[in-house]
Amino acid sequence: MPEVRSSRRSPSRTRGDRQSPNSEQPAPPIPSDDSMRSQQPTTDSPRASRVGHPRPDSQSRLYSQNDRNSQSQNEDGASLAGSRSGNRNPQYPPNEPPLSPHDPDPFFSQQAMQPASNYAQSIAPSGRYITQQQPPMGKPPSPSPLLDHSHLRPGKEANLLSHERTLELYRANARKSNDPDVQFEFAVFMIDASKSLPLPPATGGNQLEIEKVEEKREELTREGVQLLKRLADRGHGEAQYFLADCMANGIGTHRSRQDFDRAYPMFVLAAKHGHADAAYRAGTCCENGWGCRRESAKAVQFFRKAAAALHPGALYRLGIAELNGELGLSKRPKEGVKWLKRSAEHATAEFPHALHELALLHERGVDNVLFVDYEYAAELLAQAAELGYAPSAYRLGECYEYGKMGCPQDAALSIHYYNIAAQQDHRDACFALTAWYLVGSPGVLPQSDTEAYLWAKKAAEQGLAKAMYAVGYFSEVGVGTVQSIPEAMQWYKRAAEAGDKRAIQRLKAASGGPLPGNVIAREQTATAGGKDKKDCIIM
Repeated sequence: MPEVRSSRRSPSRTRGDRQSPNSEQPAPPIPSDDSMRSQQPTTDSPRASRVGHPRPDSQSRLYSQNDRNSQSQNEDGASLAGSRSGNRNPQYPPNEPPLSPHDPDPFFSQQAMQPASNYAQSIAPSGRYITQQQPPMGKPPSPSPLLDHSHLRPGKEANLLSHERTLELYRANARKSNDPDVQFEFAVFMIDASKSLPLPPATGGNQLEIEKVEEKREELTREGVQLLKRLADRGHGEAQYFLADCMANGIGTHRSRQDFDRAYPMFVLAAKHGHADAAYRAGTCCENGWGCRRESAKAVQFFRKAAAALHPGALYRLGIAELNGELGLSKRPKEGVKWLKRSAEHATAEFPHALHELALLHERGVDNVLFVDYEYAAELLAQAAELGYAPSAYRLGECYEYGKMGCPQDAALSIHYYNIAAQQDHRDACFALTAWYLVGSPGVLPQSDTEAYLWAKKAAEQGLAKAMYAVGYFSEVGVGTVQSIPEAMQWYKRAAEAGDKRAIQRLKAASGGPLPGNVIAREQTATAGGKDKKDCIIM
């Protein structure tokens, strides 16, 4: 995975600072300039099982020492904003395969977590994997003929039996133990296992088999939720939070509907036991009126409680509130920037937003608070992109495509960052890849009208008006797809409804014959170094 050069400054550091990066400091609820310390944002935090909601601390991944060593070795040769020697022109990762909207980004695939357990990956509880050391890059070795059992086909009940056997062993262990933590882990395991039970493909003659698996899923979820309720009644903070999270996401509720009326009180109970995530979630409920009255003052109280435990989401929300004068707080940009710096110091894959916001602030500057610093803004964007934040990756793709914010024009890095964002369905990034595929880039990306059409269609399906118009044009002319005037007219209508003026004009002139003028032109522009660079303009 690419990384930022070692000379990168921490988010809390401003020009002229000379603070020691190793100094320790307390964690007060309200940060100050003196309390800012340099700290590298971590990428070890696991993603939540549900979007936007962090998992309990007890469910974090465990990493072996071998895996840490392997990761550090793999990262030595890569760079996002420069090499360790200070090179400001990082190289694109070599030997990357052509991009496709159907293929995963190598940026993520090389870091895929693999379960190290005795039970199948399909039933291993998410968030509890012990990562294994990654094999060396290149073609994997072929299995030994004596150990190759690929010709053996498992029975239809193989996955279900694996679940049942594992559950029985786990259930027996949980019943023997009076440890609430063991029982909590078993409850979470059942809920995770219920979600990972694979449904057989619907073929018309296996409806009973599908219903059997669905009943098993409901049974596991019901048993897990009941155990969580018993633990929550006994004051187990982690169980209270996880139960509230299930209710908020419609797990184990009536008709699988979100139930914030029951989730909010449980978040409050867990917050009273010092659960930072629960305090943050309770604050969001108070801010939006989910399961309670909308009370900004109460939301700030919960956010401050979570911020005292250095919760990056709470720190970020308080920073935005101070910056813009929200949640009943006065507008104090200086204090807001301090909160954002604290959040950026503790940024995770779940909460990288402060890094992105600070980058935007350094790009335009804040009167009497922050100076314009394009280089530092690009470094912050690179840190957020490392954590997988799509808006930051897309912004970096623009910078390297057009040479903005002090970044050199680099087709390889531009495509790389666009692909990171596009793999997360960032519609503008998908459409940016359309433009790159239309013209290609020698030695980096082969020209492909088919891929251009597929990426444009992916962006159009997410509601991007100009992408809808482009798909209509591709269908009308037959670029990357079979020529189809009826399909083109449908896309033009959708684009016109979304407000695209060109689509409106095209519909008016639809009976007038061929499309007037070039809609998509391919030009060659000269870079600062005098080299020709192909560019795609969708007019």
